[in-house]
Amino acid sequence: MHPVTPLQPHPLFNTAATRRMERQAAAALPPHALMQRAGLAVARLARALAPHTRTVWIACGPGNNGGDGLEAAMHLQRDGRRVVVTWLGSPEHAPADARQSWQRAQAAGVAWADEAPTDMTASDLCIDALLGIGVTSIPSAAPREPNSRMLATLTALHYSPAPVLAVDLPSGLDADTGQFAAGFSAPASDTRSHRQARHTLSLLTLKPGLFTASGRDAAGKVWLDDLGLPAAQEAPSAWLAGPVLPAPRSHASHKGSYGDVAVVGGEGLAARGLGMTGAALLAASAALHAGAGRVLVALLDDGRMALDGVQPELMFRRFDALALEELMVVCGCGGGEAVRTVLPTVLAQAARLVLDADALNALAADAALRSLVVNRSVRGLPTVLTPHPLEAARLLGLSAAEVQADRLRAAQQLAQQLHCIVILKGSGTVIAAPGQAPAINPTGNARLATAGTGDVLAGMVGAGLAGGRATGADALRAATEAVYLHGLAADRWPAEGTLTAGALARHIGNY
Repeated sequence: MHPVTPLQPHPLFNTAATRRMERQAAAALPPHALMQRAGLAVARLARALAPHTRTVWIACGPGNNGGDGLEAAMHLQRDGRRVVVTWLGSPEHAPADARQSWQRAQAAGVAWADEAPTDMTASDLCIDALLGIGVTSIPSAAPREPNSRMLATLTALHYSPAPVLAVDLPSGLDADTGQFAAGFSAPASDTRSHRQARHTLSLLTLKPGLFTASGRDAAGKVWLDDLGLPAAQEAPSAWLAGPVLPAPRSHASHKGSYGDVAVVGGEGLAARGLGMTGAALLAASAALHAGAGRVLVALLDDGRMALDGVQPELMFRRFDALALEELMVVCGCGGGEAVRTVLPTVLAQAARLVLDADALNALAADAALRSLVVNRSVRGLPTVLTPHPLEAARLLGLSAAEVQADRLRAAQQLAQQLHCIVILKGSGTVIAAPGQAPAINPTGNARLATAGTGDVLAGMVGAGLAGGRATGADALRAATEAVYLHGLAADRWPAEGTLTAGALARHIGNY
């Protein structure tokens, strides 16, 4: 058993793959052995997390996840804790393994309660063994909604002042999407929920839903126990991205060794009364501090700005003066309506390309532009899109809620349609490429929820693509590394400091 950290990549397996692996393991082991291993793993982690615990409340569902909880109850009771179990199943209807664990818990002297304890402060630790991977958030799958007893038990877990350890998954969370099924999540506006420490022990496999969408908040600190089974023979459904090791720069290198990034965007105030040059300058600053050899800036402001006095390293150019066929281009940051006039040329000529913000909105509204993106792949020219959920929704013809309902599928669908790399931003940013298992980024936090941090990411991706002269798989790696470092900077930001996009761009090289 070990904690899951962003210090190494991890394979992730969806519900279907996990169930296949469970069946294979159960068939190779004596009856009840797999549940015994799971229950012991839960008990071991409970002891480690709360070594001085006297009273443990365990909420057990009617299926095998509940059986894991019952098995853990037996171990903890034998250790001298006072264990109270609320079991929503019954011996006559329980699966065979769960029924056997119930008998073992009975024999150990576990106390039983029909409902959650009325005084939750009496419990030093709560264990959520209600559902595991037994629900889905996909509407078409007709998920079951909790009955009144299940709902009351879930509410007690949400609002418990004691730490909560979830067995396999926080109950109601979809293992594949990281979204809660209907009726299972606490009200988002209720600040009382999840104030306690939260841990999740993922059994046998790590599931994608633990690391994206609502999963990151719900799961808390994630632990993995493979239950002593051999490495999976299944192909991973996704990957949790691993750390980035900065490559040392050769003493004999020069600015040309690290590529040129051209930032095209920043509609001027005169166009529509909406000045957005700041977004382009943030992207340019990020590219500069992320290591690009030179950064050129082509603002769509009719030449009103020719120098950034704070960052004189930025080289301003007219758009028509850019040698696009030699450049890594970041296009769209603050581009407004003006970006539509230059986008066909950028798509046709840029050697490597990152499309963000208003460039994505232009693609969503114009099928001809989307065809140009696809054609870039045919010509071997790498393209990276960096949408937030609403921009992805426009490109896919969906609502933002539909994108968020299954972030991995949305990112993969968009990558497949446009033959490009897609970075779907958000909690647990998803990086997808055609024909490959997507990656979920493990770094980053809510400090990034401020204007301009997406522009910073676009600039960082541009620097990575420029430095590597990337094509194909190298472009995917550059995109994944940029997302990782972007989030890592927020994770390492001084606790007393305010994170702004400008400060993030200037300090990105320090992390």
